[in-house]
Amino acid sequence: MSTHRLPVVKTLPPARPRLWPDGKTWGHIALHLLIPLVMGAGMAFAYLGAFHSPDPHHFPVAVVGQSPETKVFAQSLNDGSDGKLQVTTVATTEQARQQITDQKISAAYVPTKDHATILVSGAASEAAAGAAQKVFLPLAYQQHLPVVVEDVRPGGPNDAAGQSVFFMLVALSVGSYASVVAIAAATAKLRVGIRLLVSAGTALVVAGIATLVAGPVYQVLNGYEWNIWLLGALYSFGIISIGLGLHPILGKWTTPALTLLFVMLNFTSSGGVYPASLSPAFFAGLNTFWNGAAWLDAVRDLTYFPGADFGMDGLKLALWAIGGVALVLLSHLATVKKRRLADDTAPVTREEEESSVVAAG
Repeated sequence: MSTHRLPVVKTLPPARPRLWPDGKTWGHIALHLLIPLVMGAGMAFAYLGAFHSPDPHHFPVAVVGQSPETKVFAQSLNDGSDGKLQVTTVATTEQARQQITDQKISAAYVPTKDHATILVSGAASEAAAGAAQKVFLPLAYQQHLPVVVEDVRPGGPNDAAGQSVFFMLVALSVGSYASVVAIAAATAKLRVGIRLLVSAGTALVVAGIATLVAGPVYQVLNGYEWNIWLLGALYSFGIISIGLGLHPILGKWTTPALTLLFVMLNFTSSGGVYPASLSPAFFAGLNTFWNGAAWLDAVRDLTYFPGADFGMDGLKLALWAIGGVALVLLSHLATVKKRRLADDTAPVTREEEESSVVAAG
């Protein structure tokens, strides 16, 4: 009986890790860190650029009174502000209160013989109310008048600073752009109509969660929850559809792009921290058409200024959503065309040649 010895297989010891990475490894590490570093730099520039030094420009205020002295005082205050203030005169205190309620002015100064009153609106903007006091308090001291600050339209009982709707905007934005990559991956092989339908359904859910938390849970919404939910869904759908349209084009850079659009530029221009009249010109300009500012203005009107017209803000949100749908359709058509070109230029395999010969014969 013969026995066969099995060949001896020598195993090499595992390679010892390098004590110091080579140049290729360092390049690989740097490439992976590029996106977070770009996002960090962008956040620093955006937030510090918008918030580091709030300063009034064309800040709308009024002086109450009808006398020639009052008009001269208002004009001199306007001229001496070097463009920081936009001062008008209002005949009566009631008219000043109404203009603040209608958000035509941010504050008003009411001087009398024995005291002065500063009218502000905390619900419109705590920052604007504070800026108005910085403008008018020195004037009252110069006139030797005791000062009373009257908040014409304060925040709600559970939202004294009037900031809750801004944080609701943050929740909506993060929930929306964080859903983009998941929807793009889960619906990649589905028709474009189904992808848009999933996006709309996700937007309704994201807006519903934010409205539920802000309304019934923390009670910072003073009614109109259904309207706010629908506006939130329209806002969310605009973000999701834009992200869905960008994903085939930008790939892994989609999240940084959405962070740029809907965090860096969005929160800083929304008016949630500082109104446009206290923001740098660039962010004040974005405030006129950006979707976050439109949503925040509309919801602030519904919550604190019922009866105000927010139709223009709703139109802005609709235009952003339409733009997102158009971007999805365009990127879909571009992807389909690219695939067709790739199929047309692909080399023919031997099996395909043989099958074509058989078919021809």
